[in-house]
Amino acid sequence: MKKAFILFILIPFLGFSQITDKLDFISPFNEGYSAVKKGDQWAFINQEGDIVIDFRDDLVVTEIDDKKYPIFINERCLISEKKEGISYFGFIDTKGRTVIKPQYLNATNFNNKFAIVIELYREVLGENHILDKHVVRYESTEVLINKFGVIIYNLTEPEGLALSINYITKPPKIKSKIIAENLFYTLDENNKLMIKKIEGINY
Repeated sequence: MKKAFILFILIPFLGFSQITDKLDFISPFNEGYSAVKKGDQWAFINQEGDIVIDFRDDLVVTEIDDKKYPIFINERCLISEKKEGISYFGFIDTKGRTVIKPQYLNATNFNNKFAIVIELYREVLGENHILDKHVVRYESTEVLINKFGVIIYNLTEPEGLALSINYITKPPKIKSKIIAENLFYTLDENNKLMIKKIEGINY
């Protein structure tokens, strides 16, 4: 009787333990991490079910197989931050540390060790003494970066833009795409596709 009683007491402790509950979505694992959603925030768990990046609201979702969730690719996950109503994009690592601060007008996930981003350039042309403000011109271009944010290759020519929420109501569309290790395509001035070769990159 004594042995049976001891077993009865131990059995509940040998069952499943609830790690994270009240979730709205759990993504497939990729690179050892799964994105989990609770309300409007996302977190990442590892394959032991431990939360390794706590719930936050700056993770960017990617559409995969008709589902949208954040994902780690090449140990990087997209984040976004709004400044004066305009979204800027950057990346965190698998520890949740910001390794590339939000600074791009748009960005892709990494592919073959590189990502395509819309880089913003700011040039001060002069001073408006009446308004006590700088006269500034902005340009943007699509560039290839490595996982540390170093620009590897310029994919498009710079284009002028008005950096204002009145003109940039959503992230500008990225026109370029990597299609092979040394090839990418982009759009010309007539919105026709053209293939270009990436020169001098050591993969």
